[in-house]
Amino acid sequence: MRNGVAAVSSLAAAAAWLAPGASGARVCGATAASETFQYRFIEVRYDGPDPNKSSHLSTIAASLGTSSTPLYECVAQWPETWAGWFEGGPNIVWSDCIWTGAGSGADKTVSFAVDWKKKTVYLSHTFACSDKRGSDGLATGSLNLDFNCTTADGSSFCVPKSTSTGDRPTLRVSTTLKTTVEGAAATTPTSCQTGAKTYQSWRLDKWLRQYQMAPGSSAPDSTRPLPADTGPSFALTNLADGSAFSCAPSGQKNGTFEGTCKSAGTGTGTTAAFTFDPVLNMVQVSQHWDCGDSSSFDAVGVEFMQAACDRNFNSDVFTCTSDPVWVGTQTF
Repeated sequence: MRNGVAAVSSLAAAAAWLAPGASGARVCGATAASETFQYRFIEVRYDGPDPNKSSHLSTIAASLGTSSTPLYECVAQWPETWAGWFEGGPNIVWSDCIWTGAGSGADKTVSFAVDWKKKTVYLSHTFACSDKRGSDGLATGSLNLDFNCTTADGSSFCVPKSTSTGDRPTLRVSTTLKTTVEGAAATTPTSCQTGAKTYQSWRLDKWLRQYQMAPGSSAPDSTRPLPADTGPSFALTNLADGSAFSCAPSGQKNGTFEGTCKSAGTGTGTTAAFTFDPVLNMVQVSQHWDCGDSSSFDAVGVEFMQAACDRNFNSDVFTCTSDPVWVGTQTF
């Protein structure tokens, strides 16, 4: 699936046009963890780095649905040494699963992350609560996979092992309602002990980035950045406390964009910032809280960003946009 990332751009463009039909609703129940949901990984494949390229990127792709029909296509890329964790550190890399348009989904966003060393896939999805008007639900789950890996001509790929009868395995993941997000004004945690124990995540939307690329140009790398790259701007909303920000780049350091996030007028005692690596398409979001008890805490999330980039009419300028995506923090 080395061409999976390129295919995602066209899927993203289709999803942007079809998105209204992708958002349904689910019952959130009276309490967190009172509802469970099912998804099926129809196809999963890991490809090691292409020996003919110097990028050393691994790719993992999956088709996700509730039956045999794929509703979402999930793709993530990261340097092989990361094994799914940003720079090999404590923050796992999340990636958006893009709606195929093959049916009516019940979710606003679907995301996945992979701990390649443990061969564990994590899944999250957000949705409107049909029984709690104005609220959204967040459900999460995970699945351990057993892979069969093959190496040939210097490259490797892995697929789930077949059953004892030689059939394709049935890979189902159950997700459990983790939290509901009230459609109310943001609140500052009364204590950092409480805030730090709450699962922090964000909705990132209104993504906008522009750059120049002449016809026939190759993809950028660390030695050949894209000309006139504006870096990304976007809106950021914390799904745990409702704090909202407007984010824009403030400069570059060693080719990586650094940005600040201005409060959108909701919440106090919290600030946010981000970085964006235009070569790896990695966004790192960070948020800091000063709590009512004079303590503080931080949360960090990383997203492999799959924006769809279209060439402006009669121009070498590309404009990149995206549907809303979910950015998580630690695993669960």
